[in-house]
This record gives sequence, C-alpha cells and structure tokens, in this order.
Amino acid sequence: MQNPIVEVAGASWTGRSPQADWAEALEGGGVLYFPQMAFSLSPAEAALLRPEVRDPKSRNISQRAQPDAPVKGAVGTEAELATLSAMMLRYRTQANALIDQLFPNYTPHLRLEPTSFRPMQVESRTQSWRADDKRLHVDAFPSRPNRGERILRVFTNLNPAGVPRLWRVGEPFDVMAQRFLPQAKPYRAWQAAWLRRLRITKSLRSEYDHMMLQLHDLLKQNLDYQRTADQMEMPFAAGSTWVCFSDQTLHAVYSGQFMMEQTYFMAPQYQTHPERSPLGVLTRLTGRPLLGAPL
Repeated sequence: MQNPIVEVAGASWTGRSPQADWAEALEGGGVLYFPQMAFSLSPAEAALLRPEVRDPKSRNISQRAQPDAPVKGAVGTEAELATLSAMMLRYRTQANALIDQLFPNYTPHLRLEPTSFRPMQVESRTQSWRADDKRLHVDAFPSRPNRGERILRVFTNLNPAGVPRLWRVGEPFDVMAQRFLPQAKPYRAWQAAWLRRLRITKSLRSEYDHMMLQLHDLLKQNLDYQRTADQMEMPFAAGSTWVCFSDQTLHAVYSGQFMMEQTYFMAPQYQTHPERSPLGVLTRLTGRPLLGAPL
C-alpha cells in the first residue's frame, strides 16, 4: 500500500508555515510524523514517568479542557498531582500552537477536548477485544455520539528509555468501509432513542455513529483481517510527535509506554475536502443522509 506516513523535519513546536500537502495527507488518512519534536520534561515531571501514578480504576490519566479542571485517573501526593496538572496543561498549550500553525483554516472551528497521559505498558495491558487497541481500528465513542465530527489527535512519545511506540497503520478508510459496511447491523431509531433515554448515550446516536461503532467492532473482532489486512508497522521514536485523524486512520498500538495525547473535534465541513471525511465516505457508499433518523 502507499506509505501513509509523512515525515516533517524540525524540532520546534512553533515557527512553522502551513503547507497544503500536510492537510491533503491528513485528510487522506495519513499521519504527519515529527521525529525530532520532543516534549521536554522538568526533573519533577520526569519523576512522574512511572505506571503507579495511574489510578488502577482508570484506563488513562486525563484533564478536561475546562479552566481549572482537575486531573482525573491519577494518584499521588498533592505536589505530584499539581506537577502532573501543570505538565498536561503545558502539553496542551504546545499542541495547540502546533495545530494552529499546521492547519490555520481548522483553528477557528476546533473544539478542545481532554488532554491525556498514558503511562502504562501497552504489551502487558489486558483488555476485552472491543477495548483492545492492539487491534486495527478507527476511533468511535459508544457513549458519546459525535454526528460526523472529526477526531484530530496529537501524540508524543515520552519514553525515557528511548523505546519507540509501535503502531500498525492500515489500509485507506474507504477501502475498509467497502469491505465491512455490508456486514454492519442495520440502524434502528427506536434503539437509539432507548439508549438515550436510559442515559447509556449522552445524546441521540445517529446512523453515522452506529456505522462507525459497527466498523470499529467488525475490525477488532475479525482476527483474520488483523493478520492479513494491508498494513505497515510504524515505530514512533521516543522524543517524537505525530498527528492524525484517528476516526479515519486505521491504527493499532502494540508496544510502548509513556505517551501524551491531545484531542480536538471538528465538524467535517471545515475540512479542505469534506467528502473525504468518514461521514462523506459513508454517505457516498450508502447513498443517503446519515445524521437524521431514517424513516
């Protein structure tokens, strides 16, 4: 398959001029890779690079975008939690600056989502098949319908021992969707209404959200596809940063430890090519609107 990784030189998070081919690559399901762009840590922050800082009851450590939001999913002394909060806020600031420069046309339309710190070793993590991110998948949220909004993410490998974070990056979204969409269970408006009424979902699940969740699950449970699908291994080096639309780029992480991540949402109409978004692709493949309840 065509290499989806676009390598960008330079170590600075600021001072870049946008290039049209970066947005083209991103909107085509590619990954922008900055191999020299590290997130530097103070000695106090570096001391937090240990798995014990995560609350065992939480999957990851996160901090919501609201001002003064507390860190969730972490344990430690008051001083350690304050240091962790400052570290995550500083990462958010640097990620914001990077995205502002790379994609200035996106910036007015982005909605800031939580910042996360992932200190656990991927290889030893035990999860259900549906939650197992070591399997190729596209991101979709079971409890939080996003009605076609893009999921833009910035990742940075913090590993102090120089260990890369190993990803597999899969085939184009439209190729995958053509294969798996016929296997998807049909959308039922009454089921979506009940999920909302029971507060299992935070808003009404659209047909688009249903399809994305179906694709997520169909990919992860198909072990033959996981083994034989067109894909490539990508080691993201310690001290590197990468960016992708994680609802479009088929990806799996199967090795690594200590990562920072910043998420943004954006309506697809603000892309350079809205028709290349998952909503655009699925609408074309089905031949009908997917954001309103079907008749």
